[in-house]
Amino acid sequence: MENMVHIKNSVLAALAAVGAFIAKTLGGWDAMMKLLAALMCLDILTGWLVAALWKRSNKSESGALNSKANFKGLCKKGMIILLVWVGVLLDNAVGSTYVRNMVVIFFVGNEGLSLLENLGLMGVPYPDFFKRMLEVLHDQGDKGGGEQHE
Repeated sequence: MENMVHIKNSVLAALAAVGAFIAKTLGGWDAMMKLLAALMCLDILTGWLVAALWKRSNKSESGALNSKANFKGLCKKGMIILLVWVGVLLDNAVGSTYVRNMVVIFFVGNEGLSLLENLGLMGVPYPDFFKRMLEVLHDQGDKGGGEQHE
C-alpha cells in the first residue's frame, strides 16, 4: 500500500512539473491563458455534441461525428498553442509581452465565436453582447490592440 502512495505521489509530481514547464513556456498561466484553455476545451466539447447528438456539424457531409474532422480540429488547437509559444519567443527576443498577449486575445475571440456557433447549432440562445464582445477581442488581437473601426 505504501508503494502505491509513493507511485501516486511520483506521478503527481511529474504531472506538476510538466504543467509548470508548459505554463512557463506559454508565458505564464494568467487569466487570459486560463480563458483560452477553457474556451478551447468547451469548443471541442460542444463540437462533439453538435456532431454526436444534433448531427449538425459542418465538418462532415452527414453532420455526424467524423474522426478525420476531429483530428484536424485537435491539430488546429495544437497550432494555436504553438502560435502562443511563438508569441512568447518573439516577446523574449524584443523584451516585451505584447505579441503573446495579442495572440492570446485574438484566439480568445476566435474560440469564443466558435463556441457560440456551436451553441447556435444546438439551438441554445445566448445574449448578443457575448458575440459582440468576442468579435471586439478577435479584432483587437488581429489589429494589435489598436482602435476599432466598424
